[in-house]
Amino acid sequence: MFIPEGAATRTGAARRRERAEAALHWQGFQDGRPRHGNCGMALVEHPGPKGQILLRGDAKPVWFSSARDAIAFTLLGEESKAIRGIYVSDMAKAPSWEDPGGTNWVEARQAWFVLGSDRRGGMGAEEAVPFSDQAAAERFAAAHGGRVLRLAEVPRDWVLGEGGAPPGEARDATPPRDAAAAPHRH
Repeated sequence: MFIPEGAATRTGAARRRERAEAALHWQGFQDGRPRHGNCGMALVEHPGPKGQILLRGDAKPVWFSSARDAIAFTLLGEESKAIRGIYVSDMAKAPSWEDPGGTNWVEARQAWFVLGSDRRGGMGAEEAVPFSDQAAAERFAAAHGGRVLRLAEVPRDWVLGEGGAPPGEARDATPPRDAAAAPHRH
């Protein structure tokens, strides 16, 4: 898992500034109907948590229709690693699954993720459902299935749709999903 240099040493004030910046970008998101950073898909047309990545030297975020797609961006070799912040919707504070909210961002490296739940994100793919609070993530997992993990524990092959199951879950003999149900690739 890619963790930008200096991420662990950022001050609380720096993280608060980044969260405030993420909330401002979301306002622009709602007003301008932004589209997925790589494919141009309208984000608001898909349920579940969203993601945005702030890159050094770029005032505009790269938007993602799912938290899983935002994580995938950090794993793809051809994408920028000049990452200032990785923000995902905090689903503990979301109005609903269909409306993940606009001011409830959590830095992905501070979040708890539920993998393997019955909830699907953009394009009907399995979602890495983010929470700022571990207890909220555990309650969600109890209600919807899945396992609670930190970003660094999320398996690369699961994120990139290469056939891996979330840690602690055996892979069954079910054949791979068809392309329409597969995670959105960049």
